[in-house]
Amino acid sequence: MFEKALGLPLHVLVVHAVVVFVPLLVLLALAYIVLPRFRARLDWAVAVLAVVAPITAWVAARSGEALQARQIERGFSGEILDKINEHAAHGEILFRVTLALGLVVILLLVITSNHPRVPKLPGWVSAVLSVVVLGLGVAALVYVWFSGHSGAEMVWGNTYE
Repeated sequence: MFEKALGLPLHVLVVHAVVVFVPLLVLLALAYIVLPRFRARLDWAVAVLAVVAPITAWVAARSGEALQARQIERGFSGEILDKINEHAAHGEILFRVTLALGLVVILLLVITSNHPRVPKLPGWVSAVLSVVVLGLGVAALVYVWFSGHSGAEMVWGNTYE
């Protein structure tokens, strides 16, 4: 299921969505936090990204596992397999951090929505959630970098001059 799309490894295609949607989620979530007067304009975009970014990270991780299994079947071993395993570990952490980020962002959206069914909570709750979003956002960006760089190194490392 996660092996091919349009004749190419699915992983090669979907990683580009991760590189776009995860940083965009971080950027818009931070804008939502620091620009309260624009919350009404940002809330739906932030909510959609809080769902889409973790999904793309999950598909990238699962399609990466399928590609990794295929490469092992083809006889990859040694140093290149170590690099693939390192890349896979970064990708798995990225998925988990992005999932946590998406969940906390959705919780923040609900708490700050002023909807009549949402109970009024102390102001410190949204402040704590904002700090958690900031921390998870930084971690997500770091792991987008780690996983993207390690993948690019494997593909392009000694071939581009």
